Amino acid sequence: MLTTSLLHPELLEALASSGHGGKILIADGNYPFSTKANPAARRVYLNLSPGKLNAVEVLEALAAAIPIESADVMVPDKGPEPPIFAEFRRFLPGLELTPHGRFAFYDLAKDPDCCLVIATGEQRIYANVLLTIGVVPPPK
Repeated sequence: MLTTSLLHPELLEALASSGHGGKILIADGNYPFSTKANPAARRVYLNLSPGKLNAVEVLEALAAAIPIESADVMVPDKGPEPPIFAEFRRFLPGLELTPHGRFAFYDLAKDPDCCLVIATGEQRIYANVLLTIGVVPPPK
């Protein structure tokens, strides 16, 4: 029996076949995940209905299951930081969110290192985060 809170078989398989430096895109409900991400990346559709599952719930489960080295986010051209970023930071303690404009973010998600794209039912805008998998240190 698994002791992690992440139980989704497809996600577990994708994470197990990833490694240090692999990237995971958690995409909101408006993200064009079929065209603006690495075409070879595995797609997992968790967008059951609007609002279910949301990006923060997915991030919470992933953050408990894997080491996260860095996080890139999509930002609007003008205006304040999207409010959802404060929620992202709760599950990414000690990490800075690296901001990118929409098209620069799309380019990052198309990188060959993007190995997993998770479609969520998130309805808040700019609720996309690209995580880089970190290293699991050896036991002491």
